[in-house]
Amino acid sequence: MTLEAEITALVAAGSDADKTTARATFARLRDALSAGTVRAAEPDASCPGGWRVNTWVKQGILLGFRFGDLADVSMDHGKWAFYDKDTLPMRRFGLAAGVRVVPGGSAVRDGAYIAPGVICMPPMYVNIGAYIGEQTLIDSHALVGSCAQIGARVHVSAGAQIGGVIEPIGAIPVIVEDEALIGGNTGIYEGAIIKSRAVIAAGTVLTGSTPVYDLVRGDVIKPTPEQPLIIPANAVVVPGARAVSVGRGPEWGLSLATPVIVKYRDSRTDTRTELEAWIR
Repeated sequence: MTLEAEITALVAAGSDADKTTARATFARLRDALSAGTVRAAEPDASCPGGWRVNTWVKQGILLGFRFGDLADVSMDHGKWAFYDKDTLPMRRFGLAAGVRVVPGGSAVRDGAYIAPGVICMPPMYVNIGAYIGEQTLIDSHALVGSCAQIGARVHVSAGAQIGGVIEPIGAIPVIVEDEALIGGNTGIYEGAIIKSRAVIAAGTVLTGSTPVYDLVRGDVIKPTPEQPLIIPANAVVVPGARAVSVGRGPEWGLSLATPVIVKYRDSRTDTRTELEAWIR
């Protein structure tokens, strides 16, 4: 029986599922996720946004939470007290992995794929089900949430929050494609898709329901029931504002935060971001 079939059967059994079998199956899933041979979502040109959600993988991750037992996972001989499910250990990297984990309090849960050449600056955190492509930089105080998919040569800047999406099972996680730049203190949540080489400026917040105003093409980009919010390739997105025209908004001079596409990436943008090459 395949791993997918085993997980599907355990989910169908619900509370009657055998705990020992469920834990063993989840351990296999965790190993496959860590190796990158299984992903919570993967590129698929036939799907909206170009990505397919593997719902059975998300279901399998939830099995790990359901059938795990709370355990003492304290560090430094008990001086740092931590308590978590025993099915969700931290990932340990060897030198052969080719991953640079700089000292200072970072953590990666087992079941997250971290490609060779990735740099983890402290303190950062990567949760289970996440996928991070080669030569990507995860900067200080950055979060990569459950099942988020980050491409190759991406810079996730200091303080950026890449949200996790495990439930609903069929919901697409946050996707950041190759060579995108995610600025400091940004927030990307609820399954937004950032296409390749896009630049999300510092302080921008994008959610699955955020309208984005494209000044270059004269469009308003909105999610639909069929597809999530998609930031186009090469777009440069900055924080903006739009006036509140209802109620007492005009009288009070109110405005709402609104992401705005001000340009599309060109050689000048590349010149300003080529600093990335010097820190890798």
